[in-house]
Amino acid sequence: MSSQAQTQPTQTAPLPEYRSILLAVDSSDHANRGTSEAVALASIWQSDLTAAHVYAAKLHDVRFRQMEGGLPEQFREEQELERQRDVHDDLITRGLSIITDSYLDQAERESREQNIELRRRSLEGKNYRELVNETNSGNYDLLVIGALGLGAVKSSRLGTVCQRVSRRSEIDTLVIKEPQRSIANGPIVVAVDGSAKSYGGLLTALSLAQQWQVPVKVISAFDPYYHYVAFNRIAGVLSEEAGKVFRFQEQEKLHEEIIDSGLAKIYQGHLDVAKQVAADQGVEIETTLLDGKPNDVIDRYLKREKPSLLIIGKLGIHADEGLDIGGNAE
Repeated sequence: MSSQAQTQPTQTAPLPEYRSILLAVDSSDHANRGTSEAVALASIWQSDLTAAHVYAAKLHDVRFRQMEGGLPEQFREEQELERQRDVHDDLITRGLSIITDSYLDQAERESREQNIELRRRSLEGKNYRELVNETNSGNYDLLVIGALGLGAVKSSRLGTVCQRVSRRSEIDTLVIKEPQRSIANGPIVVAVDGSAKSYGGLLTALSLAQQWQVPVKVISAFDPYYHYVAFNRIAGVLSEEAGKVFRFQEQEKLHEEIIDSGLAKIYQGHLDVAKQVAADQGVEIETTLLDGKPNDVIDRYLKREKPSLLIIGKLGIHADEGLDIGGNAE
């Protein structure tokens, strides 16, 4: 789950609730699990739930016209072409609309079983663009989307629609990666780095943990090794004169004795804050400080702990203006 929350944690910070959920459907395994999760989340807070599917009738019309040059001679007369275009357009538009309705019907049946009313959005156009527009319309505070869709192949890890939408989403986004597993099974892992978004993610984790009664594990990662690699490489290219200007040995000693140990204290401090925030909410958490390239050590931690849900800020503490997604979240 990618957290967009902006609120810094305080001792009295209310735990977040999702009031309006948007669900992307296409009847794939990932989307079907997403439906179950969206319905379950809506049941917790009696949230509004909307299911959306995008079909591309106009795209098919363009492709049909591009293929007209390959039609047999008798079908290339203008009058016959117009007739073929009308027939194709009608069949495609009605057919794709029926398919979309079927996907929405499937989601509606599951939501009805849990007494959750489902709103339907049948969208026409480029799939990722229409989903982004709907997501960022201001009507929702959570998007649920499958990591993969119907076009997935065995080697796929993240589909293009999910990738494009999650990068552009302005709200919290739950990406379903394991269709065979419920996110409510736990544990929940939260990555914190001192940013507002990471602490917003922590509050979301605490809210869900109280509902699901599952453990929360909070991690923070820093890299004390990069400077050693950089200094070793710099040492090989600096001239003696440049080394004096750079004060190479003093810089290296400064990083070894002060900066690297200081980084550990800073990131341990983030974990200490997280532990206090959780305690104020009556939740006991486990904290772990990781050292190494953050995305690498986080990935290895996840493979070892096997959480049902990872919550990470879409942007981190070092994000600059205009950045759509941080390196670790990506």
